[in-house]
Amino acid sequence: MSSQYKDVSFLHLTIKFGAGFLVLFSIVKIGLKIIRTGSFDLMIAEYFGPETWYKFIMQLFLGALFYGLFMAGYYKFIKK
Repeated sequence: MSSQYKDVSFLHLTIKFGAGFLVLFSIVKIGLKIIRTGSFDLMIAEYFGPETWYKFIMQLFLGALFYGLFMAGYYKFIKK
């Protein structure tokens, strides 16, 4: 029995898993901040303010990169 991921390139798998994580994590992170602060405007101020937007974007992209690399490595080389 062969895994469907064995014939796909490592880079393609990393991008595929990372992109999915990026979208899902963004929605969850923004949604939770709206619930915690109780305001869409406060979420905008905390995540997309002049001093904070870079940190928010870097957290998302680094999380997506590490998740994508881990999952691609797992499905490509570990899972049989």
